Amino acid sequence: MGACKAPPISRFLLSTPQNRKTPIPIRQKSNPNSPNRRSLLISTTSLVVLLLPPPAPSSALPIFDPVSPNERAASAEVSRRVSEAVDLLEKGRALQAQGDFQQALHYFTQVVNNYKDLAFSDYARVGRALALYEVGDRQEAIAEMEDVSVSLKGYPEVHAALAAAFYADKHAPLLAENQFTIATLLDPRYTDIAY
Repeated sequence: MGACKAPPISRFLLSTPQNRKTPIPIRQKSNPNSPNRRSLLISTTSLVVLLLPPPAPSSALPIFDPVSPNERAASAEVSRRVSEAVDLLEKGRALQAQGDFQQALHYFTQVVNNYKDLAFSDYARVGRALALYEVGDRQEAIAEMEDVSVSLKGYPEVHAALAAAFYADKHAPLLAENQFTIATLLDPRYTDIAY
């Protein structure tokens, strides 16, 4: 038995006649500064766009607005209320930082009473509880802090304040230790004495 010999690969390639010349490009650029078709087309269309007047608005195609006027008014009202509440909250925090706890209590109470429906009113309750504690209404302050600690789970400042209040005012070291443990778990900075 004889072995089959495979034909050479060159047999599968397209044959080119030996006297065939290389292809000549259709258009050779004679002058490098002369425009080609693409740049001519772009400059012509931009010129047409500049010269044509804008299309007149058609009454047949109304502009679609997904927000109704009532929704837009309601959104503006909510934005206004949020802005007012944030202003009051910031004023309360600034006064609290300056040590004017009575005035800070006034601003925090306004936020708590007038903006209960807003989520950040709980932060005003924290400020209110701390201001109450500083002006001397400690029982009300502790009750407010306990209530806020339930609604603001994971807010370490409330737990740290509760720990201090339980230890100093309620003389309940076990409750104070539990609250302080929660505060340190949520924010390890409370373990640092310098903090």
